[in-house]
Amino acid sequence: MHHSSLPLKELRQQYQIDLFDEYLPFVEKHVFDYELGGFLCNTTPQGQRVSNVKRIWYQGRGIWVCSFLYSNFGREQRYLDIAEKTIRLLLKHQPAEGQTWPVEIDRDGQPLGPPDPEIYGDLFIAEGLVGFSKASGDRHYWDLAKEIIRKCVPIYDRPDYSPHAGEHYFGTGAKPFPGVRVLGAWMVFLRLATQMLEIRADREISELADRSIDAILNRHFNPRFRLMNELLQHDLSRPGDRYEQFVYAGHALETCWMVMDEAVRRQDHELFRRAAEQFRRHVDVAWDRVYGGLYCNLQNVDENAWVLDKILFPQQEALAGMLLLAEHSDDPWAPTAFLELNAWAHEKYPLKQHGSPLWQITGNRQVDYMPDTTRIENYHHPRFLMLSLLTLDRMLSQSDRVPAAGAPHSA
Repeated sequence: MHHSSLPLKELRQQYQIDLFDEYLPFVEKHVFDYELGGFLCNTTPQGQRVSNVKRIWYQGRGIWVCSFLYSNFGREQRYLDIAEKTIRLLLKHQPAEGQTWPVEIDRDGQPLGPPDPEIYGDLFIAEGLVGFSKASGDRHYWDLAKEIIRKCVPIYDRPDYSPHAGEHYFGTGAKPFPGVRVLGAWMVFLRLATQMLEIRADREISELADRSIDAILNRHFNPRFRLMNELLQHDLSRPGDRYEQFVYAGHALETCWMVMDEAVRRQDHELFRRAAEQFRRHVDVAWDRVYGGLYCNLQNVDENAWVLDKILFPQQEALAGMLLLAEHSDDPWAPTAFLELNAWAHEKYPLKQHGSPLWQITGNRQVDYMPDTTRIENYHHPRFLMLSLLTLDRMLSQSDRVPAAGAPHSA
């Protein structure tokens, strides 16, 4: 193990402060809707509410974060309560059979608009329900999550699924892409499956995990340049146009650590090795060797045409993956890269000097201050901090033990 080169106690202390002293007190005060349930994320980093609209993505994610906090960090009832109240808010206006939730609801939970043409919002609700099922010990919520998945998979499998997916990455006017297969969708399916299977075995969910891993590692991976395409044709073949050149590196490296995590759950060494190799490749390619940090959106591989912004989430997903790799392998790259990226992120993103305990969630290439942010990040940031604290705790307990000579490493 190479994680002995990491200052584990100092990192743990830093992340403890980031999560419990800075992030959580702010969101508990300004984002949690204690009265009606839900999360009011349309708020500035100074705590000024911009709108009472609740995006479905952030409600499902918030349920998961609060449930995970309860399960892993002290079983504090207030986190379970806000998660439960949010679930009640969402279930009060459930979509018709076979339909998805809308993109947004109002503060009372009333739908604002038609069903979402994409499945992410529903899958984040499912993830929240799985987290709450584990936290509360109530199997009913796991079953509800499975029902949502059973609804979403056929929607994703329609030949006309999400024809305008390209606009998320290339802006309005991007060529329609009906029936698109999206790396980000397999990523969310897999993450859900891993967490569900940790609670209990299920053949359908295991098959979904297998299907997702096959799509990720064998189909989206483009051997021509050894990177993952974000978008494929409905039959999982590569598109013959600009989309064949497109790599959303932020999703790719995030997906790879999730495959690594599933490999740990399965104790599948070869799967871990393959995912780790892909993870490192995407991090290396996305790294800005001039200013530091990782780019996210590679619009054309052959032209090396990157969007030059530095979004926060790829930095944190890369850090989570590096820590996982340092825990489960002898690769000396992981702790070295982790320390460099962690120091850079802590220098660039915190908004302390601008009077906020939060981190900036997007930035230009140099990550200059952007004062007009009106959204609070309620998933990637706390998830990264919570998962990293748990990983650091495992590493600390390992480093306190003297391993037997020749003891095999897990995963």
